[in-house]
Amino acid sequence: MVEMIGSATVRAGISPVTNVPRLGATAPVATTAKPGGTDATKAPGAMASAMAATPPVDSKRVQEIKTALANGTFPLSPSTIADQFIALRYDWMSQNEQA
Repeated sequence: MVEMIGSATVRAGISPVTNVPRLGATAPVATTAKPGGTDATKAPGAMASAMAATPPVDSKRVQEIKTALANGTFPLSPSTIADQFIALRYDWMSQNEQA
């Protein structure tokens, strides 16, 4: 069950908030040699096909976030969420004025 977010300030140590581990550096994409001496860096179509073969999603990270949300341990900051909504609103308003 989700509790209502009030105007109260969130204080450290009151709720069971834990840090979600960050991703490390991603591994570089290896190039594969093709017959005839060309490699994947010279064939954009081959590279696009290789990238399209796997989704650009870290399924382990997605599962960690789902688990943290289910356990109630994902760090949600009402002020950060509000700041993002305000920024999106200003961005939306500025785009409408340009049109």
